[in-house]
Amino acid sequence: MSKQILHITNGSILTDYLRELDFEDDILTWQEMLCEGPTIPEIASDEFFNIRHKFLQDYYDIEVDIEELKAELSKLDDPNKYDEIYLWFEYDLFCHINLLGVINLLHQKNINRPLYFICSGRVAGEKNLKGLAELSAEQLLDHYHKRTLLTTTDKDLCIALWRTYCGKDHNILKPYIVTKSSFKYMTNCLKAHLKRFPHQKSGLSVIEDNILRIIRDNDVKSLHHLLGYSLNYQGYYGFGDTQLRRIISKLSVFYDISETGVVLNRKGHEALLRQHNFAAEVNNDMTYGGIERLEFQFSVEQNKLVKTIMHVN
Repeated sequence: MSKQILHITNGSILTDYLRELDFEDDILTWQEMLCEGPTIPEIASDEFFNIRHKFLQDYYDIEVDIEELKAELSKLDDPNKYDEIYLWFEYDLFCHINLLGVINLLHQKNINRPLYFICSGRVAGEKNLKGLAELSAEQLLDHYHKRTLLTTTDKDLCIALWRTYCGKDHNILKPYIVTKSSFKYMTNCLKAHLKRFPHQKSGLSVIEDNILRIIRDNDVKSLHHLLGYSLNYQGYYGFGDTQLRRIISKLSVFYDISETGVVLNRKGHEALLRQHNFAAEVNNDMTYGGIERLEFQFSVEQNKLVKTIMHVN
């Protein structure tokens, strides 16, 4: 008798790709972006669904069909149905925070089936990191056959990281940066997360700083052109068009747009020189899990998050 497999993918593009490659097992398509917005530990709760619904509607004008979402997650309602579960997630922060959520959801539902991890990233012979849907059919199947069985220690790590992410002190994530696990890109993702907070001198995150450097160092013809650059040169963040458009819009005080293109203005150059803290002016008021971004800044000297002065108790 063949094994009953459930694949949990990082989105509909990969789900469609697997179907094209004749994967006939059940597939649960994960359609969330838990790396932004408020989260609470209990993922399957009505409170969680309502919090996420409000966030996605308020910040991105995305109308979530909660009933449709619950119907998709109902594939997990019978813990004895599947012999194994395969988790298809990529190397970036976007996917790794979603991965933490999925593994915690399985834990909360007491699903104790073997979990296999299939992760893209560096590929032999390729210069750039690759997403799963960017792989050739041969490469994707090779990843599938080389899947990694997660250990109890791996799962415990994900449970601890999720609870910390949903909590009020993200400096607790720091020791996990050097923790060995089956998630070879987790270190990069945790470092990238901490640097999403405003730099203590410039008030800009690493990704905001990077976007201004793209404008400074390249002949950027339009905001659409800038979006393309930002998508291609964002390191371990894995943000999509919608997220990066919001960040680019928040940075509009630093650049001017003309018929010839997008150029930094005086404030933009000052921000890159870190002569002034612009966090309040940019006002990127995103929430990450359990904490509000503007309540903290990243101190390079202390290599940790520190309370923003106006938020110090």
